[in-house]
Amino acid sequence: METLARLEKVILERRNCDPETSYVALLKRDGRPKMARKLGEEAVEAVVAGLSGSDEELVGEAADVLFHLMVLLADRGIALDDVLAELDRREGISGIEEKASRESQEETSDAD
Repeated sequence: METLARLEKVILERRNCDPETSYVALLKRDGRPKMARKLGEEAVEAVVAGLSGSDEELVGEAADVLFHLMVLLADRGIALDDVLAELDRREGISGIEEKASRESQEETSDAD
């Protein structure tokens, strides 16, 4: 997790750099829709690599997904620690149970 913490720090620092020299600053300048599209593109590439690529391709695409997700989180002001806390909260809970609890919460919200 130290790697992700270091990456988060670099992303936060580079958001205010010159977009000509920093990819993070370029994404910030281009706005949240661009960040979200890049995350989606990288996620699709990870899926393709997972289905038909080599292990090395999947590792590279997974790194791209994490990077672009962290850029989007930073743009929203969401700390990596918040995501990790949510994962900690879910630890020991069956994925099926967790998904069902979210769906029942959504149904309750829709009824309001």
